[in-house]
Amino acid sequence: MDIHKKIAIVTGATGGLGAAISKALVAEGATVFGLARNNDTLQKLQKNIGSKFIPVKLDISDGIAVKNWVTDTFSGAVPTGRQEKSPDILINNAGAGSFGKIDEMPSEEWYKMINTNLNGMYCITSEVVKLMKAKKESSHIVNIGSILGITTRAEGAAYSATKYGISGFSEALFKELRVFNIKVTCLNPGSIDTSFFKSSGIESHGNMLQTEDIASTLLHILKTPDNMLISEMTVRPLNPKAPE
Repeated sequence: MDIHKKIAIVTGATGGLGAAISKALVAEGATVFGLARNNDTLQKLQKNIGSKFIPVKLDISDGIAVKNWVTDTFSGAVPTGRQEKSPDILINNAGAGSFGKIDEMPSEEWYKMINTNLNGMYCITSEVVKLMKAKKESSHIVNIGSILGITTRAEGAAYSATKYGISGFSEALFKELRVFNIKVTCLNPGSIDTSFFKSSGIESHGNMLQTEDIASTLLHILKTPDNMLISEMTVRPLNPKAPE
């Protein structure tokens, strides 16, 4: 895919990885709709990235709000068939993570992860796919999973359950959508140099993966030839130990 002039949606756009992905896509000439719940942070990100980043305050786990936003924003909505403006790229990056003993974790944390990591991904994907199916050109959905979607760790049962879910969702979806010229990729990063794992007592450090490097890898996935699909990719830090 030639990313220049493409339209992309990035969920969880204000997080460390989401912001890096949004910035990388804009640098390639894409228009990026950045979705998040914090409008102030979205506005700050637009000032940093530029006018081709369009802030959208939206809770992706609210199915009705998502449906209304997609319908109001993009032409080409079924059944009109018009395609003046519809998304070519969807990056499902939004994610919630909490870690702790299963008998001590508040149930609210479990529901928050399920609602964001799985229900939210379903809500936005189910609406965007309707538009992608109407396009002749290749489209691409990238679901940001995790290393904890292919392995596990103690006190991470709830989070791993959602990330294993993303892996299964992605595998089934690519088989469903490949005949419509829609690619689906599951990208599983290892530990990232952000504050994401702070609740588990893990402090970020420079030997973890850098958000800009993951964003660059994502661009590589998007730029593959139209008839080539990287359905799943796992990236890890070579040496995950903190520098001495």
